[in-house]
Amino acid sequence: MSTKGGEFRFAFRQSIPVLFGYIALGLGYGLYMHNLGFSFIYPTLMALTIYGGSVEFVIANMLIQHFQPLNVLLVTLVVGFRQFFYALSMLKQYRRAGWRKWLLIFGLTDETFVLNYYSTVPKGYDRTQVQLWITLLDWFYWVLGAFLGGFLGSILHLQIEGLDFVMTALFIVLALDQFLKEDSHISSFSGIAITIICLLSFGKTYFLVVTLLLLVLEYYLLTKRRQKGAQK
Repeated sequence: MSTKGGEFRFAFRQSIPVLFGYIALGLGYGLYMHNLGFSFIYPTLMALTIYGGSVEFVIANMLIQHFQPLNVLLVTLVVGFRQFFYALSMLKQYRRAGWRKWLLIFGLTDETFVLNYYSTVPKGYDRTQVQLWITLLDWFYWVLGAFLGGFLGSILHLQIEGLDFVMTALFIVLALDQFLKEDSHISSFSGIAITIICLLSFGKTYFLVVTLLLLVLEYYLLTKRRQKGAQK
């Protein structure tokens, strides 16, 4: 079996849950843009260039209002800020990716992060190449879904409610799968507790940033603790 062909097939199998999630949500996004009065070209181009999931839904709504660049920048920063911490986790893995690093960084979504970080790559496969295929496939699924939603919406005048929850459901499934693989659930339970406390304390607008900072601090302390334990 060709190693390159095997890497692609492995990446495709790993990305199948994202395929269904991104196509469904992309359809909803394309339909949403159509309902706002935009041609199918707009959601397709936004999916290609912004590739921000929930950010694209927010920006779509902003496009029909009085344009305020600073508000768009701040909203995009807050909504996408969690990916800053994903990137920190992937620094070591992407360090020797060469030119592929730029595509890997651009395509680092929630679901792609879970797959690239936790997937056990078969022996003999280039892990970076597998990660690149997963990243490109996920990107393609999202763009295809957005195109189909906008295109079908313009032809059939479709309107389907509730598809904006698909991304949340998909990430829950991926997180649950990782939870079942963990030897210790300390990080998972503490993460849930920290999130709830921050939400109650800081409100919906600012809780995410505070939560992520505390989770990074927790990760640092747990890592130092494990290192000390390993040295004894």
